Amino acid sequence: MADTYAYLRPEAPPRQAPPRQAPPRRRRRRWPWAGAAIVVLAAGAVWALRTTGSPEEVADAYLGAWSRGDHAAMRELVADPPADFERRHRRFLADLKAEHLTARRHVSGGVFAASAADTGAVSFQATVQGAADWTYESELKVVERDRTWKIDWSPAALHPELTGKRSIRVARVEADPTPVLAADGTRVDTPDTPGSVQQLVAGLRETYPDRFSGSAAHHVQLYEGGRLLRTLSGTREKEPVRTTVDLKVHAAGAAALEDVDKPAALVALRPSTGEILAAVNKPGGFNRALLGKYPPGSTFKVVTAAALVAGGTEPDADVSCPAEQNIGGFPFHNAGFKDFGTLSFRDAFAHSCNTTFGDLTVSVLGAERLTEVARTFGFGEKITPGVPAVKAEFPAPKDATDLASASIGQGRVLASPLNMASVAAAIADGAWRPPRLVPEDQVPDRTLRPRPLEEGVVAALRDLMPAVVTDGTAHAVRFPPGSAGKTGTAEYGSGAEPPSHAWFIGYRGDLAFAVVVEGGGAGSEVAAPIAARFLRDLS
Repeated sequence: MADTYAYLRPEAPPRQAPPRQAPPRRRRRRWPWAGAAIVVLAAGAVWALRTTGSPEEVADAYLGAWSRGDHAAMRELVADPPADFERRHRRFLADLKAEHLTARRHVSGGVFAASAADTGAVSFQATVQGAADWTYESELKVVERDRTWKIDWSPAALHPELTGKRSIRVARVEADPTPVLAADGTRVDTPDTPGSVQQLVAGLRETYPDRFSGSAAHHVQLYEGGRLLRTLSGTREKEPVRTTVDLKVHAAGAAALEDVDKPAALVALRPSTGEILAAVNKPGGFNRALLGKYPPGSTFKVVTAAALVAGGTEPDADVSCPAEQNIGGFPFHNAGFKDFGTLSFRDAFAHSCNTTFGDLTVSVLGAERLTEVARTFGFGEKITPGVPAVKAEFPAPKDATDLASASIGQGRVLASPLNMASVAAAIADGAWRPPRLVPEDQVPDRTLRPRPLEEGVVAALRDLMPAVVTDGTAHAVRFPPGSAGKTGTAEYGSGAEPPSHAWFIGYRGDLAFAVVVEGGGAGSEVAAPIAARFLRDLS
């Protein structure tokens, strides 16, 4: 029997298992909405266990249910809803007197911020419509529970300020009055404000009713217990009405009129802008500073002199100033029937020669030219300073007598202290500017624009007006250096010696002014000393 051979493969050396390594440590995911996956191998089966949904999804569902008023659906999305969950939400809307609430998640970047692996917050915006429309920003806390994202509810989910014993309610609040401010920001709509300034405030309210209108409004307010902590909505203060009033200038004007025992007014302007710095009335009750209409008397000679200089009359030109002169069949005379003979035009202005100005106006100017120049200084123009104010009147002269009367501020010429202060301001600045009580940047004035004066006219009047103080009708009054002006004694009424108003207008630096005393008599004796006290107080 043949032998049987078995071919056996030699045994291979046993394989050595690789050294055992520790399994890599799993990092817990920082952003929980990606879900946590655990793979379990057992009996050939694989289960994937993940957190259901995402924080954004649960927030959208919750906010949508809140917007619909579906409190049951909201409760299902909350991790640990309180027993009074529904009542809290109904009370929140009731306190706000709300008709509807809409809440939406912010969809911009950074909507979800995780504070831990299984918690975070989703920001949202809520809009309440009802007694007080109100929009506010807040956030929802979220937490992972049993592999499901839930809302981690607290009262702060209604509003971030709702903690502890706090509540948010709507209250009906009377509207605050619109503040009125002086140039330095001081409120001037208070009971302790000087009466003349209060008159200006009243005038502003009349001119700009829309700026001052207001009624009761509903405000959203935060309370703790019964104590008001603050107002969350509806406290936007009304933008104040700023004025150009300078309380220091006003005080100086009031002090200057303190000893005056007749009705009087003082107006001060800033020539470079036309801003009204002060408008003082004594006594109160009638704003004669802006609404009084008086014949301006010889203060109007500033306008007449401007017209004569523009027509070629030089300050050094020789003119005649007799005590009395018949013009157009009517006798005109100087104050006190003074005869100055032949003198320079500068001196005729300084001594306020009525006969000189009446004669030159009729023989050189004419009615049309004087009317034209008067308009350059604002006569006949409606001004809109921000408060009620009259316009200066210069009716077209009918004949030579009427023209001569107009040239010295008599007859039918009428002006307020504000009008005449703007005449003095025009010489100080070189341009007539419409006066204003409210700054241009707050209420632009489209009605009138500045009117530049001729350079020669400005130079001449800046020569003539200081002469009144140094050598003319006001030389006996102690004015501070740099003062310039014009006296005026304006007759009114009838009779051989009719009563007269006392005037003085002038300027010093970037300050122009006008003073009138009703029935005061001579401007040089009554109004000029008031003006000097006013300027000295501001020096």
